[in-house]
Amino acid sequence: MRIALALILAAPLLVSAAPSYDARVAAVLARTPLIDGHNDWAETLADKAGDARWTMDLNRLDPKEYNTDIARLRAGHVGGQFWSVYVDAGMPGPEQVKATLEQIGLMKEIFRRYPSVFAPAVTAADVRRIHASGRIASMLGVEGGGQIDGSFAVLRAYRALGASYLTLTHSKTIAWADSATDDPRHGGLTKFGEAVVRELNRLGMLVDLSHVNEDTMIDAIRVSKAPVIFSHSSARGLDDSPRNVSDKVLKLLAANGGVIMVNYAPGYVSEARRRWDADRNAEKGRYYSPPYGGLYIGQPDRAKAALAQWEREHPRPVVTLAQVADHIEYIVKVAGIDHVGLGGDFDGVDGNLPEGLNGVDTYPALLAELMRRGWSDDMIAKLAGGNVLRVMEGAERVAASMADVAPATATISMLDGPSPTTK
Repeated sequence: MRIALALILAAPLLVSAAPSYDARVAAVLARTPLIDGHNDWAETLADKAGDARWTMDLNRLDPKEYNTDIARLRAGHVGGQFWSVYVDAGMPGPEQVKATLEQIGLMKEIFRRYPSVFAPAVTAADVRRIHASGRIASMLGVEGGGQIDGSFAVLRAYRALGASYLTLTHSKTIAWADSATDDPRHGGLTKFGEAVVRELNRLGMLVDLSHVNEDTMIDAIRVSKAPVIFSHSSARGLDDSPRNVSDKVLKLLAANGGVIMVNYAPGYVSEARRRWDADRNAEKGRYYSPPYGGLYIGQPDRAKAALAQWEREHPRPVVTLAQVADHIEYIVKVAGIDHVGLGGDFDGVDGNLPEGLNGVDTYPALLAELMRRGWSDDMIAKLAGGNVLRVMEGAERVAASMADVAPATATISMLDGPSPTTK
């Protein structure tokens, strides 16, 4: 009786001794760097701050304007970040190259200005060393194959400047690869596109398949000797956006050893939201489609009022942190725990993010949600950064095995022959 009473009295102490979710998250992220696959801070700084971006104080920025600043990166326990150096896919090739170099220059200047916060990284060992020093390991991701302007020399120059991945397309189909959000023209990768994948393998750069269509995904996984990544994509089984990844490709990704880093953009998280966005765009065009179309053409105020009335009658579906967690768990179910990561797309969606995930300080809240669902600390560590580090190491091993392979020198016309003007 006395023993039973003692156990009952001790029970509250035993419960209170268990670490909180926040404490568990902090402990995991002290050991394993949290690595995000895609952040568009450079683009947003250029768009919103102009020339001030080179000198402005980045410690604390207006959360209504930016998802990212140094204080929130620290609060979010960010240990590694692939910083996107995105440029408009509609620009002519040489202008894309120039704009890419400007974006790389901006990020390098940020690293230089804040050496106690950021440190450039290329290898997995770099990431671990920098994380252990209390800084954010900073990699660069070139977000679109058009940014190499059909030149392997340009690709190698980006690598020399520290670029860690190339996204094979952005929003437009290019001369050698089909995009997820444009008309396909090649059935995936052309011969030149396959050569790009092989050159990325030789350089130790990651092949990023976010933004490409399914045929391009399949071709790239087939050709690549190294694990591939999706730097910011989600599961098509929950949201049928072409920017997401089907079960078929998730299974191929698992066999390849790669990783998909889950995107937070609401239209890629919620099928209801994706359909609402499409309906809203259709209504907008119905009211105002200059120069000739629309019910209220030439009457912008009336068109704006009509759209506002439609929005009141059709409230925008709410997207939440829990739905992002659903995508993570879905990917684990299909591809396995070793093939999922985080790619929030912060500062790349005009501040339009799920409830509870409105800035880079919110990673712990997402990890805590998964812990509440029963995730172990080891599972959290794999999601947060362990899987990405493994993929980086895999790409490094492949590059080492190709040390004697000559650099690629062909042109698009040499491999694919004359082709129609690219879009």
